[in-house]
Amino acid sequence: MALDRIALSSLAATLEDLVARLGSLAAEAGDDEEGALELLEVERQLITASRRLSKATRFR
Repeated sequence: MALDRIALSSLAATLEDLVARLGSLAAEAGDDEEGALELLEVERQLITASRRLSKATRFR
């Protein structure tokens, strides 16, 4: 089955937006160190997912 590059590109852009929003929320967490660390971990995992998605759309 062929990849729908337009749909994947849209998902990649959505992931990038989500990563940016999470980064902002983590920065604003202030005194809630545990919450900020959790958000940063989610952000890190989404960055990895975004990179993998971008790679998948480039090479296929």
